[in-house]
Amino acid sequence: MVDAVIIMIENAHKHIEHDGGKKPHWQIIRDASIEVGPTLFYSLLVITVSFIPVFSLQAQEGRMFKPLAFTKTYSMAAAALLSITLAPILMGFFIRGKVPPEEKNPINRALIWLYHPLIDWVIRWRWQVIIGAAGVIVWVFFPWNWVVTNRLSEGPTKTFAAKVGKAFPFQNLGSEFMPPLYEGDLLYMPTTFPGISPTKAREILQQTDKIIRSFPEVHHVFGKIGRAETATDPAPFDMVETTIMLKDEKEWPAVNIKDSAGKVVAHRRRTADELVDALNAAIQIPGLNNAWTMPIKTRIDMLATGIKTPVGIKVAGANLAELERVASEIEVVVRQVPGTSSVFAERVMGGNYIEFHINRDEIARYGLTVGAVQDVLEVALGGMPLTTTVEGLERYTVNLRYDRDFRENLEALREIIVPTPTGAQVPLGQLAKVEVVRAPMGIKSEGAVPNAWIYVDVKNIDVGTYVQMAQRAVNEAVASGAVKLPSGFNIFWSGQYEYMLRAQQRLMIVVPLTLIIIVLIIYLNTRSAIKTAIVLLAVPFSLVGAFWILYLLDYNLSVAVWVGIIALAGLDAETGVVMLLYLDLAYEQWARENKMRNVTDLRDAIYHGAVKRVRPKAMTACVIIAGLLPILWSHGAGADVMKRIATPMIGGVITSTVMELAVYPAIFYVWRSRRLSTSPTPAITAATSEPGKEIV
Repeated sequence: MVDAVIIMIENAHKHIEHDGGKKPHWQIIRDASIEVGPTLFYSLLVITVSFIPVFSLQAQEGRMFKPLAFTKTYSMAAAALLSITLAPILMGFFIRGKVPPEEKNPINRALIWLYHPLIDWVIRWRWQVIIGAAGVIVWVFFPWNWVVTNRLSEGPTKTFAAKVGKAFPFQNLGSEFMPPLYEGDLLYMPTTFPGISPTKAREILQQTDKIIRSFPEVHHVFGKIGRAETATDPAPFDMVETTIMLKDEKEWPAVNIKDSAGKVVAHRRRTADELVDALNAAIQIPGLNNAWTMPIKTRIDMLATGIKTPVGIKVAGANLAELERVASEIEVVVRQVPGTSSVFAERVMGGNYIEFHINRDEIARYGLTVGAVQDVLEVALGGMPLTTTVEGLERYTVNLRYDRDFRENLEALREIIVPTPTGAQVPLGQLAKVEVVRAPMGIKSEGAVPNAWIYVDVKNIDVGTYVQMAQRAVNEAVASGAVKLPSGFNIFWSGQYEYMLRAQQRLMIVVPLTLIIIVLIIYLNTRSAIKTAIVLLAVPFSLVGAFWILYLLDYNLSVAVWVGIIALAGLDAETGVVMLLYLDLAYEQWARENKMRNVTDLRDAIYHGAVKRVRPKAMTACVIIAGLLPILWSHGAGADVMKRIATPMIGGVITSTVMELAVYPAIFYVWRSRRLSTSPTPAITAATSEPGKEIV
């Protein structure tokens, strides 16, 4: 927001330094403002427009980033207006007196001392500089891994080439929907096989709660298995939900940190990821598939897609038995994919039920009805409410039910006595057939088609890369017959991958449209297709640093990262416009004063427009970096998302500033020298660089 004002004040200083005492004060301020004001307004307008893609986001990502987009858009729109209305007035009132030349400032002298020989070298080797800059851009984005995989045959050469691929950053970046958002608490959601008894389920819940509570970082634990008496909690009996409330991180004790081999490598507090790894290693119960996540995130994911793990596979088909078979075969295949932490396919037909087949002929012999027999079963197994006791504000139902010894197995159930109207008591086994059958514990459906879901948890790999590998493995298994997919059955990939695809598809449409609008705005300002193209070169220059710093920090591409890159693109278009403005102003002034006769004069003009204006460029870059740098050291809830937004902006501003200062003068020289005399180009004269003798 302050970039425009910095440039306005810098330009006013230059004019006062040159024209002070020759023109009225307000005339000087007016000339300085008119010279750079329109360009600054358009550049801030570009930043404002650049956030249009963020407004197009929907669902979870839209709710998270739209407030940021609204805040920045309103702020930049206000800054654009104030920079050309209020800022000139305030400059007229507060910038008065004698302004010392910038060469008297030791920092400015150091910047000029460093930049002056660089400009000489850049213009002398202009084509090498331009080709080198293009090579750097190609280096960052070159798909080396694809070439190695598809064009080289197996052997030592391919192995060596695969290792070289680590030097190409963009292709090695992973992808995910959102960075892990640490909420301060954990949710342990393991899944066991269906048909588990209530006694065993209670035992597992107590064991896992006890193990988790033994960790010093844990404040308290609350576990639940099965579903509550509410329609909003359709949890099956094979899904455990344990909410882990952690202590404040300041209270976490220092512990021995061990590597994968069990060797102690440090003694300090655990990080959240290390705590999850330690908990997972402590809870290894056969038949229990662990899944660790965050409470709020899991609720949002399950409400949106029903999948509680980062990756989910949904198999859709009409036959429940075939669904279970296909899901189990896919589970075996996915378990072999590198990066799989745990995988569990729901056993659709895995529930155990006791069925009573009442023999109507037999009950008719005793004068019984079906309802009379079912009433006895209700009292014996489910219990019959007799009355309600009131204890203050609490109310409890008093139920009548058979003792456990009389209903704990099939033989006991067959001995249940059924009274008849004649007074006789007949065992249930004579009136009905009692047996255990397998049937669905619950039937999931989407689009009116039954589904079987496969939950996949991943570790040490990004979601995008993992899904690509898993999809390839499943497709190969279907093609080879390892997974027999009947006709009419379909496989869908869900979880965070579904969110990621949705956001990606929308941005693929909106981002190009936004770029067209930005190009149009820049063209309206420059009135030149060549100038517009030069300005847009700032975007790939900035992406070089953005993707390199993401690669070095091991960040994956996510919606948060793309929001930062979108903001960076608008910001770099502004810096490119300003750099080109300084070069154009110097060129036009030389031409206006009839000093643009040959390439030597062009070099002097470029020196004046670049070296003599290095201070505002350095100031704007430093202000941007200083404003974003503290975010990289932030900690706590939400910090991971903010780091992904700020990181590409910091890296992009650094490389964009360096490459604009080095490459723009070379491109400008090549462009403008086409119509000038190709006379010898001596070095820049000392008179040009002496303080007080330059022309503004």
